[in-house]
Amino acid sequence: MLNYNVMMKNKETLKEEIIKIIKETIKEQFIEKDIELIDLELKGNEKKRFLRVFINNKKDGITLNDCEHLSKSLSVMLDINDPIRTEYTLEVSSPGGRKRKIF
Repeated sequence: MLNYNVMMKNKETLKEEIIKIIKETIKEQFIEKDIELIDLELKGNEKKRFLRVFINNKKDGITLNDCEHLSKSLSVMLDINDPIRTEYTLEVSSPGGRKRKIF
């Protein structure tokens, strides 16, 4: 049971670090577009992770171009800061039906 608690704590710490990087990237590069982080999913294990980021723009909605641009920017920032020390897949998308901001 102790090992499970340590793993969960490590995953929560990792999520917090990733959230910080995402928010800083949005603030630095997307402030004029009024884009906000809605939700974040981090799945997988120490060998392979899947990071899904949901963003929204209250005024205009999110375009495919917004997702693509943020995905490229986040990819660079995540590689520089290296919070995910294993192979991972990054996906950036609109929140669809879950427009309630989590963060």
